Amino acid sequence: MNDDLEINGYVVLENFIDDELLAALNARLEEIFEREGAMAGSEFKQEAGCRRLANLVDKGAVFERVICHPRLLPYVEAVLGPDFKLSSLNARRVNPHADVTQPLHADMAAVADEQGDWVCNSVWMLDDITPENGAIRVIPGSHRWNRLPADALDDPRAAHPGQTLITGKAGTVVVMNAHAWHGGLPNRIGRPRTALHAFYARRDKPQQQYQKQLIRPSVQASLSPQARHILALDDPLNHRLSADVPVRSGFLK
Repeated sequence: MNDDLEINGYVVLENFIDDELLAALNARLEEIFEREGAMAGSEFKQEAGCRRLANLVDKGAVFERVICHPRLLPYVEAVLGPDFKLSSLNARRVNPHADVTQPLHADMAAVADEQGDWVCNSVWMLDDITPENGAIRVIPGSHRWNRLPADALDDPRAAHPGQTLITGKAGTVVVMNAHAWHGGLPNRIGRPRTALHAFYARRDKPQQQYQKQLIRPSVQASLSPQARHILALDDPLNHRLSADVPVRSGFLK
């Protein structure tokens, strides 16, 4: 597995999404944005300057191809070990000329525990991401610091001397050890920029969004055995972990 993921806490996979899947994802997201309107993202969170979508496994068969992608899962396993599950699948679109700077954060405010790392995120670039339209900033190596930026920095929104900007063409996927300090930057141009976030957790931790509660029974019945396993739909432990966790929990891009 790529050394960048172990050393820096992230790896950039260019040309990961083929043209057919990229077109299908963009088309389906446009349909959902149109249908949900002002309610878009309300199952999880809404954000000034952005449009969000949540609970995407419930909203189109194409998203099963994302969460079970055979080239993605080995990278997730490299971070979390072999026993992991999807925590959430969301989209975030930064509006044109939106002065939105996310604070540096670790997803789910997670710090590695005695068993090791337990959060891994993948950012699927559905548009080109550039320094001008909302690059992802990350502090390489911070996944090994065992502390949160909110506890260590006076202003987590300020530029950090160690930060690197992640950019890429549409079709790129970034896999990140989500203990690494990271955040999105403003969109300074006149077009929106959209990314999909497939976020995974170690199996002994709660899901950020409890999939068995959110996904309709008819959709659950249509899923493959692999997808059901990744979503932990038939896992009694996951029910005990996640059933009482609010849907709106944690901080995720």
